[in-house]
Amino acid sequence: MQAFAYGKASDIVEALAEASAPDTVFLAGGTELLNWLRLGIVKPARVIDIGRLEGLTGVSRLPDGGLHIGALTRLNDVALDDDVARDYPVLSEAILQSASAQLRNLATVGGNPLQKTRCGYFRSEAILPCNKRWPGSGCSALHGFNDKHAIFGWSQACVATQPSDPANALAALDAVYVTDHRDGSRRIKAEDLHRLPGETPHIENTLRDGELIVGIELPGPAPHSAYLKLRERQSYEYAVVSAAVALDLQGDSIRRASIALGGVAHKPWRLVEAELALAGIVLGDAPAIRKALDTSFATARPLTHNAYKVPLAKNAAERAIRLAAARGS
Repeated sequence: MQAFAYGKASDIVEALAEASAPDTVFLAGGTELLNWLRLGIVKPARVIDIGRLEGLTGVSRLPDGGLHIGALTRLNDVALDDDVARDYPVLSEAILQSASAQLRNLATVGGNPLQKTRCGYFRSEAILPCNKRWPGSGCSALHGFNDKHAIFGWSQACVATQPSDPANALAALDAVYVTDHRDGSRRIKAEDLHRLPGETPHIENTLRDGELIVGIELPGPAPHSAYLKLRERQSYEYAVVSAAVALDLQGDSIRRASIALGGVAHKPWRLVEAELALAGIVLGDAPAIRKALDTSFATARPLTHNAYKVPLAKNAAERAIRLAAARGS
């Protein structure tokens, strides 16, 4: 591990000022950053500890009926919050399935969506071609072991997937990340936080250098919502495929559907075509639901070893729709 300077910010203003220096990273829960430092994935010159900044924790109701969640709120505190568990079960379930209880008690809701891919080539302790880690070196997974990799939106430069479960739920909920930066604050739609790899897979999200997520805002309640995660070990594992679904129902019909898949792309993957096709479909019409989901898989491009993800993702989305429909009724 490369040596670095460590400092603790006393407030947001100081944190943003300190982050204006080159090669500076924020430290919140630290559950991911410490792994990056150990593996040499990042080698910052300066680490700014923001873990105890005041005003960035807690869950509160917004005037429009939505919720504001402070970015430094621990994952377990979000998942077990009464308002979140009742009104946004998709987010509560995604968090509870995201990591062990020990990690959830330390990791923050603002930091979790920024974790890096679990691609074995990217995290290898040996030096292997990986454009995400060493730009221009190639992608070992493209023609290598790619059974856990992307089926949507990948490029010749990178076929990795985004691993955060809460990020998928936030995308399905049309949540907004609220950020702060020395040049001003921003609001970023959850589905726009992560980037597709293109030719620059090492640039993983749309945050500027020194920009800090300070909160997350959820729109009105989504009681008909659910998260389904398929993984190799139920006890603790990243998703092979996951599906986050939020439904707006009118009687026994779907008025509006939001679906974000995890484990299939470099970002939470919204099934836009299927969402449109699902409008007006009766919940009991299984063939119509499957046909609607098919519309979003026409652009799927499985790799050599992960064609199984196409039917798996379809089935996960269909099951999540049924789980969501059964909620709140």
